[in-house]
Amino acid sequence: MQAGRLERLAFPIGASLTARILAVNLIPLLVLAGSLLFLDSYRRQLLDERFKLARIEAQITAEALAGASRERQEALIIQIGKEQRMRLRLYDAQGTMWADSFALDGPAFAFDDPVAEPFLEDFARWTDSAVNFAVGAPTAPPYVEPEDTDADSWPELARARQQGLSQIELRTAPDGTPVINAAAPVGVNGDSLMTTRNATDIIQSVRDARSLLLSVIALALVVSIILSLYLASTIIQPLRRLVRATVRVRAGRERDVEVPRMDERADEIGLLARAVSDMTAALRHRIDAVESFAADVAHEIKNPLASLRSATETLQKVEDIDLRRQLVEVAAHDVRRIDRLVTEIAEASRIDAEMSRATFERIDLGSLVANLAASREERGENAGRTVVYEAPDSPLMIMGVPLRIERAIGNLLDNAISFSPPDGTVTIAVALRSGRVVTSVCDEGPGIPPEEREKIFTRFHSDRPEGEGFGNHSGLGLAIARTIAEAHDGTLVAAGRRDGASGACLILELPTA
Repeated sequence: MQAGRLERLAFPIGASLTARILAVNLIPLLVLAGSLLFLDSYRRQLLDERFKLARIEAQITAEALAGASRERQEALIIQIGKEQRMRLRLYDAQGTMWADSFALDGPAFAFDDPVAEPFLEDFARWTDSAVNFAVGAPTAPPYVEPEDTDADSWPELARARQQGLSQIELRTAPDGTPVINAAAPVGVNGDSLMTTRNATDIIQSVRDARSLLLSVIALALVVSIILSLYLASTIIQPLRRLVRATVRVRAGRERDVEVPRMDERADEIGLLARAVSDMTAALRHRIDAVESFAADVAHEIKNPLASLRSATETLQKVEDIDLRRQLVEVAAHDVRRIDRLVTEIAEASRIDAEMSRATFERIDLGSLVANLAASREERGENAGRTVVYEAPDSPLMIMGVPLRIERAIGNLLDNAISFSPPDGTVTIAVALRSGRVVTSVCDEGPGIPPEEREKIFTRFHSDRPEGEGFGNHSGLGLAIARTIAEAHDGTLVAAGRRDGASGACLILELPTA
């Protein structure tokens, strides 16, 4: 129940399976795409490392410059500027710049002009700004060369001269790349040094990582969509085929519509298809059986009704007392026959519904058959035939509905007694064979030809013994008995006597409890 509630919260009621499969597969990719925001931490880590490096470079350079002559200092800042692609500026104790590596030997680097760069660079800068805005990264001030070249024009240089400690400041070049200034005191005479580096490699590293991650996400997105559509096609298309077939079956306009069984599929879809196909076949069989039963009922009731109508119409025209008495007896017989038919038909019609919702219980079949045989003997229901019961050696338990099992066995006894000769013997035995409880009812009648043994279980079967009054049986007894047997996962068949004597045996097999 909780899972269904979560599903209703997660997806709209009308969302198709394809949309749900795509959503489920794309959500992890969206989460992965969110990892782009964490690249800002990678950028900050690179900047922190570069700050440490710039501070160390400034301090080492300041120590190298301390105590050296001015000519030597100029040579050092030119050499270091070329090798490290930095700009180095030296200031005296009064804060006046007296040496600049760019002025002495030309610029070691130059800022890119964003106006002259291609569109891809503009897009990359826009992406950088969007990510920085999304993660709330602080914005560095733009790098602008002051008009005054004194040391006080640079806050980091002023702090270094005042505190006597190296200082770091981050700024942003016109093309969006970071510019790192490092200021450090030189010696003890008040001179100072400021280094400037355009750390373009940091931005490039972040962009490369982002491009690689985007490429991986794009590839995973394409593969996920393809696999999702493939998965959806393997699930949804067969389901749609089943839906179309079941709709046509429900419409009932085409009796030859076949629900696809999908025998080639061994997964749950194949199992569902075969289950729906079997269910449809069973429903069709049940509908056909109901239609056939209704036709048989109409035919069986029509005959006694026609006889009753004829008797009543003739009764009004006959004056002979004996003939009128015979007509009244015929009418009464037809009424009893109709009553018997209606009772048996109602029993046969509701037995399936009753068995589908019945609660099974443990039954000692041997005791049930013994009690049934004794009660029939006491009520005189055996019509003078001898009923011999062969009891089992031990209790044989089955699961079932006692009244229905008793009804089935009673029908078998009624059939055996009706076909047995007046002095005949009906034998009923209960035994255990191959793990199933077998009840056999054998008579000494004419027997049943092998080709006729299955027909006797059809409804309204009318093959009755000679001398039996017409209309005394409905022809539903054995059909009802088989229905009860099948409802208990059992079988009911007809066979010849095992001793080869004349007669028939009806064999009821039921699973043990």
